[in-house]
Amino acid sequence: MVDAAYWQEATRCIAAGEATLLSLWGEPGRIYMAVLDSGVVVLSLDCPDNRYPSVGELHAPAIRLERATRDLFGLEPVGLPDTRPWLYHGANPTAYPFLPVEGESLHQIPVGPVHAGIIEPGHFRFTADGETVVRLEQRLGYVHKGIDHLMHGATLEQASRLAARTSGDSTVAYSLAFARAVESALGIEIPPRSEWLRGVMAELERIANHLGDFGAICNDAAFSIMLAHCGMLRERVLRCAAGCFGHRLMMDCIVPGGVAADLAGDADIRSLIDEIRARFPALVELYDKTASLQDRTVGTGILSAELARRFGAGGYVGRASGRDFDARRSIGYPPYDRLRFDVPVLTEGDVNARAWVRIKEIDQSLSLIEQMLNQLPQGDVRVAIEPTGPREGIALVEAFRGDVLVWLRIDSGHIDRCHLRDASWFQWPLLEAAIEGNIVADFPLCNKSFNCSYSGHDL
Repeated sequence: MVDAAYWQEATRCIAAGEATLLSLWGEPGRIYMAVLDSGVVVLSLDCPDNRYPSVGELHAPAIRLERATRDLFGLEPVGLPDTRPWLYHGANPTAYPFLPVEGESLHQIPVGPVHAGIIEPGHFRFTADGETVVRLEQRLGYVHKGIDHLMHGATLEQASRLAARTSGDSTVAYSLAFARAVESALGIEIPPRSEWLRGVMAELERIANHLGDFGAICNDAAFSIMLAHCGMLRERVLRCAAGCFGHRLMMDCIVPGGVAADLAGDADIRSLIDEIRARFPALVELYDKTASLQDRTVGTGILSAELARRFGAGGYVGRASGRDFDARRSIGYPPYDRLRFDVPVLTEGDVNARAWVRIKEIDQSLSLIEQMLNQLPQGDVRVAIEPTGPREGIALVEAFRGDVLVWLRIDSGHIDRCHLRDASWFQWPLLEAAIEGNIVADFPLCNKSFNCSYSGHDL
């Protein structure tokens, strides 16, 4: 618990780069801020008049979080430079006041919120000079689900299922973060076997998504053969997950207290590892030696190291721009604190670098799964959860696109409050910066190289 003066001093430290903003959220009459310094620190400030000093006034990455918190709880950030609603779209979505742009020969291109293909909704307002993008402004929130309010009063089982459905491509990561937050709050030690099984699931999810992304990036550069081959490998991963854990996405397999699905045998996973190692290098070589493909990805959509650092960009977005952060290593949690792996970091910050971080992480994930299978202990996979009085817990885990944060407060076996934060909160604004100066036709390529989650963002 802090006062307004301490809150403002913490804001100045974050703005000066002395600490990293992890998230900002609220509840009626109180605002919270999670900060990464030497560890993870949560500051809470009472707001008896529903007002508090804006973090976004000095630190731009907080602006969207403050706008969303105001829409959800009516907490007014004093000094917020952008006072437009974020999640609340009102009765007339066309009335949203996009930022003005002035200049000769400029034209606007509205895209979305409904897109071609089966993807989530979001609106992109391009301002272009001919084919060159001079500004991109996003409007999101179309898939706001009210998870914060749905969590309030839910049982741990109900809340765990909600967390697993925050963003379907990261269902393992969200389940893991939620479970670890519950276990942290209640002081629970889970069986060793369940820790290693959680790691196997998390790496399978990472591999599946990286394969899908790599193929889709190439497809957006009109190299569709890569999408087909990567799609087959991704399907192989999903079928392996279904055979081993009972669900293609491994949804609801990680629960507070351990895991809900044990592993009967590891032969299929080891066969999968051999298959990817045999087939994927040829695809990487094809990507690297196709000049027309390299012409589209190298030097396109560059994100500066300074912006990546300031926004605390996680995952391949941050690591492709020199930000050496991975919650598996930088924070450390089981089983990764007992495993050997490298965190690939590049500095070019372009589409090609974001693709190569994925490529290298696939190789690391295969090695991690092998290590976990070789060391997998026998024993139980779940312990019972006993209800207690009010407790708080927090967890930060590494999803395939970056760090996922879960903070919660439990009382008598029910969720009093729960906040979930996807890495996309700090990645979406950076896409606006990365596309500037590129041509309109390169937006799909830049967008897919970021692959931010709409659903994870529009909580």
